[in-house]
Amino acid sequence: MTTIQYDQNGLIPVIIQNAETKEVLTLAYANEEAVQKTIDTNETWLYSRSRSELWNKGATSGNTQKVTAVRLDCDGDSLIYEVIPNGPACHTGKVSCFFETIHGEHNESPGEMFAQLASLIKTREEEMPEGAYTTYLFEEGVDKICKKIGEEAAEVIIAAKNRDAEELSMETADLFYHVLVLLQEQKVEFSQVIDVLKERHAIKTTSK
Repeated sequence: MTTIQYDQNGLIPVIIQNAETKEVLTLAYANEEAVQKTIDTNETWLYSRSRSELWNKGATSGNTQKVTAVRLDCDGDSLIYEVIPNGPACHTGKVSCFFETIHGEHNESPGEMFAQLASLIKTREEEMPEGAYTTYLFEEGVDKICKKIGEEAAEVIIAAKNRDAEELSMETADLFYHVLVLLQEQKVEFSQVIDVLKERHAIKTTSK
């Protein structure tokens, strides 16, 4: 097994990556103690070079990260923490620290888009901005949200029966949005749905 190679300062670079969407969230550093605490607690622990101390991601901001895996590269001199984030990773409030594109285009994966939309809906429920449609849904409650899901599902069926691809795309997007609102209202994480899909896919793959 490859051993962890810390630099002359006792540190190793850590790439923090969303375990579900595979989006790179930030780059930080850890020492041996931080890595061990991460493994022991399944929480993101890092080492602050500016403050010369360990820090637990989200301990102050509340934007915690559940670590699902710690991966070491082939040379042993860098790590990846795969995490399920509870809020943005960047101190600016952005989901990822890598939000500025200086060359080319950034194409969001479907997983990234769903995760960001779910995060936005969660923020809407916490802040309840006046005049926002999502605020209205949360104020009306589960009955209204479920009614909207039923209406959107019916619209999806009608669009499909009419063979209208554009309308089907729009109505499906509306349906997905309202389902995400319902999941937040019920405090069911989007990641839980993904876990169910992964489990079902694994069972089917194994049975072939």
